[in-house]
Order: sequence, then structure tokens, then C-alpha cells
Amino acid sequence: MDVIIMNENEKLAAARDRVIETIAQNMDLYGISDSIGRLYGMMYFHNRPMTLDDMKEELGMSKTSMSTSVRSLMELKMAEKVWRKGERKDLYQAEEDWHQMFIDQFSIRWRPSITMNISMMEKSKRELESIVNAEHANEEIKLKAMEDIQKLSSALDYYDWLNRLVTCFESGEIFNYIKKENPNKK
Repeated sequence: MDVIIMNENEKLAAARDRVIETIAQNMDLYGISDSIGRLYGMMYFHNRPMTLDDMKEELGMSKTSMSTSVRSLMELKMAEKVWRKGERKDLYQAEEDWHQMFIDQFSIRWRPSITMNISMMEKSKRELESIVNAEHANEEIKLKAMEDIQKLSSALDYYDWLNRLVTCFESGEIFNYIKKENPNKK
């Protein structure tokens, strides 16, 4: 049996690679490809801003692929362009506040859906109310419309709650209820 002895540098690299791979595998929760997740993880551990050439060299992907992936990370607020005096090439660095990243992802994903669903449901509710208020509408249709209005009212209550939840995250109020740090951590 061969015994492999790793030096500290190899152990550091192995520990980082393990975390980067786990980040990449879990990015599908956010609708992000594993290659973009791997790029984020590599940038996260790099500890300084990187150029597209740096990223290309580190991950062995094309510069075009790096550019597209960095643009995706920036749209998702997981990376930002930074400026350094004397540097001609664009520099990018990973967002390191995971709490803020979660809030941004949660908001980016939910806010448009909430708005779209509320708008569609309110429009449908107005149409149903016009059926209920119509003088010559069939009574059976009016009853069905009233049932649907009740369902839509319940759904709108849910979307109001969800909207307030997203606002609670965006404002940071959530941290009044669930602290960022674990109080039981030693």
C-alpha cells in the first residue's frame, strides 16, 4: 500500500478544491451552471482581483467563456469589477459576503415572479368580479366566479406575505430575527 504524504501547500489546495467543487455542484440551487460556480469558488479563494487572463490560466477555459461567466456572476451580484491604479485590464473579484449573496439571489429570483403573479391575479380577479356584478350572468357561473375570487384572494395574501419576506431580506430586518453569527458557536 502506497502512502501519500501531502505537504501543507498540497493540503491547502486540496481543501480549497473540495470547497470549490461543492460550491460548483450546489450552484444549481440558484440556476447557475457548475462551471460558473467553479469560477466563483476559484475567485473567492484567490484573495485578490483577477483579470480574464488570470482566470483563463487558472481554470483552463477560453477567454470568451471566462468573459461570459464573469458577466453572469456580475449580473447575479456574485462578483464585481474593481479598479486598480496602473492596471489596464479589467479586474474582477468575488463577493465574499455570503449572507448578502443569498439575499441578492433570493430577491433577484422572487421579486419579478411576485410582481408578475400579483398583476395577473389582480387582472383575473377584476374580470371575475365583473362576472359576479353582471346583471344577466348565469347564477352557476357567478358562483364559480365567487369561488375563484376567494382562491385568488388567498393567493394574493400569500404573495403579499412573500413580498414582505423579500423586503425583510433586502432591508436586513431578517437579521433581527436570525442573527448572522451562530450564538451557540464556541
